[in-house]
Amino acid sequence: MARRQAPGTRERILRVASRLFQENGVRAVGMQQVVEEVGLGKSLLYREFDGKDDLVAAWLRESDTAWWAAVDAALAPHDGDPAGQLLALVELVAAAAASPGFHGCVFYNTSSEFRDDDHPARQEALAHLRRMHGRLETLAEAAGAAHPGALADELMLVVGGMYATGAALGPDGPVRAGVAAAGSAIARHCATGTERPGTARPALRDRALSDRALSDRRHERDTPQEDDPR
Repeated sequence: MARRQAPGTRERILRVASRLFQENGVRAVGMQQVVEEVGLGKSLLYREFDGKDDLVAAWLRESDTAWWAAVDAALAPHDGDPAGQLLALVELVAAAAASPGFHGCVFYNTSSEFRDDDHPARQEALAHLRRMHGRLETLAEAAGAAHPGALADELMLVVGGMYATGAALGPDGPVRAGVAAAGSAIARHCATGTERPGTARPALRDRALSDRALSDRRHERDTPQEDDPR
């Protein structure tokens, strides 16, 4: 009788591969390292995945699914308020980028590692980033932005900047300014005829500024104070 595979083997492989890919980069991780870290025979790994490209693509698809589930959960409390949902999406990115041990966005990182547009890893990564821009543009249009595509472009720049600075400079770096920058952009683009550009949606602007103020207070609290020289 053929041996039955232990339940959860695929998930275990993906969990280990995810950690290795994020910590070291995709190209730096070989299949033998995954085998050793998982603690299973190589035959079991190749029973689940045809090779490294297949494993990387599966990891990115799983990461994509998890991300959009998190987005839906973050946006749900702001149902009926697309401008608020835009800011909630940016807040979700900010929280991820400021989290301990953050190594950068897996999709931006992977797209940078693989420059061949025909490579499955790059295709999966770029598909996610295009979906991200599309979601931002759809929400921007629903929020009444005069130029939804332009607002989506600005917010993608904010998102990319938070991912990059969060990974490089940590939670006390420029990532702290991301939500406020996004709030200003949303308010500016979604100004109505009864509001001056730049002053639209004061509640949204105040929420973004409140997030920045809270981050600043945490930064001040956690920063060691120099002894009084007097």
